Amino acid sequence: MSARRELHFLLDSNGALIAFQATGSSWAAVLAFTSEPAAREFVRLSNLDAAEIAAIDSADATAVAALVRNVKRRAIRNLLLDLDYASGKCLAIEFEGDALGIARDYQLTASAKASH
Repeated sequence: MSARRELHFLLDSNGALIAFQATGSSWAAVLAFTSEPAAREFVRLSNLDAAEIAAIDSADATAVAALVRNVKRRAIRNLLLDLDYASGKCLAIEFEGDALGIARDYQLTASAKASH
């Protein structure tokens, strides 16, 4: 992920990152958004109980590395960027070592969207 941008993450009431796990899947992903308004809109549409939104600069290699190391311990395999609650479309960004790697278009199915 080469373009510099802020990534906005949803946090629960304990300050932990909110992860998404598709129904029947053994892996999970952390949700991130390219803007705070997009994150707030997802929370509103999904009725997700997110307590706050925190941001990091995707160009800050130290912060990204700490984030990736932290979420990998929770069996999180990638990041879903700008998940559209209605359509299930987003960008899936894989973790490569302790950095953000290859991004690809991703489509969640209706059954997968039900579990978060």
